[in-house]
Amino acid sequence: MKDIQLPFGQHYRINALRVAGAIGFCFLAITAAPLPLPLLSSFLEICGISAIFIAIAGRGWVLLYIGGRKNSELVTSGPYSITRNPLYVFSLTGITGVGLLTGSLISMTAFVLCAYLAFEMAIRGEEAYLSSRYGHRFQAYKQAVPRFWPDFSLWYESEALPLRSGRALASLKDGIVFILAWIGIELLKVGQDAGLLPVVLALPF
Repeated sequence: MKDIQLPFGQHYRINALRVAGAIGFCFLAITAAPLPLPLLSSFLEICGISAIFIAIAGRGWVLLYIGGRKNSELVTSGPYSITRNPLYVFSLTGITGVGLLTGSLISMTAFVLCAYLAFEMAIRGEEAYLSSRYGHRFQAYKQAVPRFWPDFSLWYESEALPLRSGRALASLKDGIVFILAWIGIELLKVGQDAGLLPVVLALPF
């Protein structure tokens, strides 16, 4: 019997992101973003908020397709026809939005890099599992569809695909993490402006 590799433990990825997020907010609490330019600051804020809501809506859209079937079925249509990891793409979009709201490109880059590395670990484990479970089917899918960055020219829709709205609606609760991060950043800024939080380091950009 073929040896089936179990998927990467999702709780490890989640815990890694939680730890990285906590460290990130501790760092933000003692650092000051560059002096804001009104137009640039407004632009970054609009882009950040837009990215957060795109991430929330996008994750719900993806979960309409995959529902509770992740790692149990090989879904290759809809968002999974243009990228093999659409959930991670939208999650990274939301994290980029949170980074933009800090007003610092250094902070944003750190947030995105840490998240990408955590997702990369998860993807490697999941792909090993899918490869051992589906063999040539997954290898063909892997060759045809990008691992991360979407290729919209590959869009494919399956008429027989059951859409699972319950799981998609439940995913909206996950979006509260992005909203809470947004609120947390605004509270940090208020605390620094009021002198309640000491600024140890001023970031150059």
